[in-house]
Amino acid sequence: MHTSVLLQEVIATLQPKPGGIYIDGTVGAGGHAAAILTASAPDGQLFGLDQDGTALEIARHRLAEFGTRVHLLEANFSQLEEVAMAYQIPAADGILLDIGVSSMQLEQPERGFSFQMDGPLDMRMNPSRGKTAADLVNSLPEDELANLIYRFGEESYSRRIAKAIVQARPIYRTGQLAQIIAGAVPRKATKQAGKKIDPATRTFQALRIAVNDELAALEQALPQALELLKPGGRLAVISFHSLEDRIVKQYFKQEAQDCICPPEQPICTCRHKSTVTIITKKPITPSLAEIDANPRARSAKLRVVELKRV
Repeated sequence: MHTSVLLQEVIATLQPKPGGIYIDGTVGAGGHAAAILTASAPDGQLFGLDQDGTALEIARHRLAEFGTRVHLLEANFSQLEEVAMAYQIPAADGILLDIGVSSMQLEQPERGFSFQMDGPLDMRMNPSRGKTAADLVNSLPEDELANLIYRFGEESYSRRIAKAIVQARPIYRTGQLAQIIAGAVPRKATKQAGKKIDPATRTFQALRIAVNDELAALEQALPQALELLKPGGRLAVISFHSLEDRIVKQYFKQEAQDCICPPEQPICTCRHKSTVTIITKKPITPSLAEIDANPRARSAKLRVVELKRV
């Protein structure tokens, strides 16, 4: 069973209540959704979105006990407004976005997310749409591939890795790609803050983000989520790496202040008004006990805002 990250912290900050309307934009295996439905019993409603049809089937079985209180929809969270209009979803008391790849996706070799298990180099959240990681690896010019790995993976050895990849083309398996990367990255680069990390970690992250256009989807989803909240409703976002967290942090900071004009500008012309109150002054991170039980939770950060009441 997939382990939901920061589960108790999400419930504590989202504050589900009976009769409330909640949207889980990345329902996955339904762990957070089940906790929200339990906390909002007996009549809270949850709308769960996911672009991964397999995940939706798992969530459907897991959440069956909640009956008609659950509504599961195949969609990307960047389509929140469109989905809300199509399915007449009422204004929400709370919205959760859990960004990134899930444990159950990582543990399926055929999905191609993991460098630890050999499988087809795919990485698509929705396996029926878009280009695969193999498409990018085998078609991008070397400089574009290096820029992608550096931008989305924050990989210092992006140019060495891109050169090695281009020389080894064609590449269709995760194991093959991981081996190529390992040969291109110096051993000293596999240590971070005293801990050893796999040399393929950042490159696989970069390819996954690019394949699924994850950062653009997050940027599109945040303002849509605020538009769907009731006054006093809360938006909670869990991110797993600095690029995502930076987008969330900057957007929340922007929406929490009245003026967003450049600091050097003497008179405000933006007419921007604060729309939210930041609930988490600093991001909430997993406890040591949770990290021990689920090492994949170690990089998670939870940020929460509340829509201001009129």
